[in-house]
Amino acid sequence: MSNNGIVAGAVVDGYGRIHRALRLSVTDRCNLRCRYCMPAEGLGWIPGDDVLSDDECVRLVAILARAGVTEVRITGGEPLIRPGLAELVARLRAIIEIGEISLTTNGVLLADQIDDLVAAGLDRVNVSVDSLDPERYAAITRRRDLERALDGLAACERHAQLRPIKVNAVALRGVSEHDVLPLAELARQRPYVVRFIEVMPLDAPRSWTPELVLSGEELREMIGSRWPLEPMRRERPSAPATHWRFADGAGEVQFVAPVTEPFCAACDRLRLTADGQLRTCLFAEWETDLRTPLRAGAPDDVLERAVRDAVLRKEAGHGMSDPAWTYRGRPMSMIGG
Repeated sequence: MSNNGIVAGAVVDGYGRIHRALRLSVTDRCNLRCRYCMPAEGLGWIPGDDVLSDDECVRLVAILARAGVTEVRITGGEPLIRPGLAELVARLRAIIEIGEISLTTNGVLLADQIDDLVAAGLDRVNVSVDSLDPERYAAITRRRDLERALDGLAACERHAQLRPIKVNAVALRGVSEHDVLPLAELARQRPYVVRFIEVMPLDAPRSWTPELVLSGEELREMIGSRWPLEPMRRERPSAPATHWRFADGAGEVQFVAPVTEPFCAACDRLRLTADGQLRTCLFAEWETDLRTPLRAGAPDDVLERAVRDAVLRKEAGHGMSDPAWTYRGRPMSMIGG
């Protein structure tokens, strides 16, 4: 460790943030059509030949692991659409520097795959469920798959090593108010931590406006008026969510508020898209192409240098507090959440 507290060899940006977490997107395709993400007809998917193979994913993760990354979250699109995902998890688990592998999924295909994923080395899972009401769920996702998503959650309960099981719920003003208390009650009844997430300007139709944001503060007030909440310490300094428990001890909820309560100063995350582009911020409008040099035969040290150079360019924050801020980059499904 150096005199300034930075671990030798770590991937560090110009603001001293050490990067330990990777969001690895394995596909941009999805079996839902959530209104805050993509249009009803879907998107023009990334061509199959442009998507990283398992071998390419493993090699890039291994390079990042040697540079200090210790956590991998597998995302999409919907990652369970990718064939052979358990085999990829097993190969990532074999990278000795990786301490935790987690998965973000809509849960629709989870019940049939969770046993194999856990056996392969999956440590944690986040399941996206924006409403417990079948009609509102269908209105948000444009699919009638709530029962399958809940079955996936229930299947996770068979595996004690997955605790805590997390439920992600995106909150939209004018849509989600009726869902907040039922979802909070789910955290009181089941072994789930429900995470309420502010809607972000990452939708493909570009219909997001600040007025759609149901803020973390408002959500806490709505829940706290029914069941008083007590703040807890963040799970770790770089965690995106604030952590709260019910005062009566019945469970826990979290709030991810990137719009109204940004957490950029402690960000330790990198993102690798399904087509091999490295992103240093979810809202970055530039990417670093790793797929092209990888397929051209670049050695590991050249690829690692490309990563380090990209991280040095990382901005201090996303800049949404600026009234003139806009986002023109790729939508969430093409980035990986």
